[in-house]
Amino acid sequence: MATMSLEEPTGPVPTLLAAIVRRNCVTATYNRGTVTLAPHILYTRHDELHVDAVALERDGKAPRELKLGTYRLTGLGDIAPSERPFYPIEGFDPAAERYQGTTLLAVDRA
Repeated sequence: MATMSLEEPTGPVPTLLAAIVRRNCVTATYNRGTVTLAPHILYTRHDELHVDAVALERDGKAPRELKLGTYRLTGLGDIAPSERPFYPIEGFDPAAERYQGTTLLAVDRA
C-alpha cells in the first residue's frame, strides 16, 4: 500500500511556482555566481521556460539597480527556495503583451 507524502514536489519548476505564490525569493547559480532572485512570472518563449525576476543579490552584493530581468530556466542551476519575502517591483505588468498566452504563473500584485 502506498503512503501519502506531505512533502512538496521538488525541482526547478515546482520551486519557482511555490516562490511566486508565496512571494518568496529563490537562490540559484547563474553565470557561475550565486544569485538571490525575486521571481515575478514563469512563462514560455520559443518553447523554453523563462522566469522574469529581480536579482536582489549577486554573490552576496546588492546590484546597482533593481530591475526585472529575464532568465532562461536552463541557465539557472541549483534553484532552491528561500524564506526571504519580496514585494513585486513597481511597473511589473503580468498582463503585458509579451506574456499573453504563455504565462504559467505570475505573482499576485495585491
